[in-house]
Amino acid sequence: MSTPELLAAAPGLAATALRTVQEEFPNGLYVHYRRPGDAPVRPRDRHPAFYGSYDWHSAVEMHWVLLRLLRVAPDAVPAAEVRAVLDEHWTPPSIAAEVAHAVAHPGWERPYGWAWALTLVEEAASWAAEPGAPDDVRRWAATLQPLADHFLAAFGRWLPAATYPVRTGLHPSSAFGLLMSLPAARRDGVDGALADAARRWFGADTDAPVRWEPSGSDFLSPSLVEAVLMTEVLPDPGPWLTRFLPGLAAGPLFGPAVVSDASDGQTAHLHGLNLSRAWCLRRLAAALPDAADVLLASAAEHAAAAMPHVSGSDYMVEHWLAAYALLYLDPAY
Repeated sequence: MSTPELLAAAPGLAATALRTVQEEFPNGLYVHYRRPGDAPVRPRDRHPAFYGSYDWHSAVEMHWVLLRLLRVAPDAVPAAEVRAVLDEHWTPPSIAAEVAHAVAHPGWERPYGWAWALTLVEEAASWAAEPGAPDDVRRWAATLQPLADHFLAAFGRWLPAATYPVRTGLHPSSAFGLLMSLPAARRDGVDGALADAARRWFGADTDAPVRWEPSGSDFLSPSLVEAVLMTEVLPDPGPWLTRFLPGLAAGPLFGPAVVSDASDGQTAHLHGLNLSRAWCLRRLAAALPDAADVLLASAAEHAAAAMPHVSGSDYMVEHWLAAYALLYLDPAY
């Protein structure tokens, strides 16, 4: 169910996502050269479905924003325009081209882009499975499914060889990759491999070094993302949370990060850190009801620092931040 806060924010989030997913330039296109001519003439030649929003993973997550808002707040967004854009971008040939690129570049977008692609497909698949789901949603779910097939198989190949996790607040974060991929993996019946990796990597962790957060370009909190992941894979996460974040219930672990220059793409990440912290703190409040008041108050403080910058700010913020605003605002996430 949509909250009043989500409904109030939905028009702005949708407007920003609609604009950015159709903006091909500027673009931070990844090119792995094997020979001259490997770079496409323009980004949409290589990524016909996800060419906008500066980079591939941002395009994927902003498409998720559109699909999710169409599902939970259809009367608050320009639904016909959203449907037209999704119909244009999500065709079998365009998704086949996206999968072909991923097959040709096995480590590309691992695990962040993999996780957002799986989140997008899961959103479509779960909606399509509902009684009375719209015909276009069922069509989109079928069209997008090859992305899930590829990236879930890629996780299956990668995880056994990944001896150590990446403990970072940036795209290589192992904890975030697993956390966002779990719902799609559960639907496919392969979540055991992801849960096993989480327990193997993080099960013995204690005393998270929260005093070291944040780094200068974090958009995730390494400690909080790991904590939320473990609430998903442990049958009783309480004892582990007490060991890992012993001060969690005593008061705020940290205050909102200060963003000194939103036009700098790396510094601008800190807006995302504030919103992803808010999202994680809300998730942890559900797992620790005795600490819920403290955690929710800290979540609200972090969100208040970032929400004004989601729309109408610098492009280096706008092309992706709406996804983290929606994660925080949507109680289903």
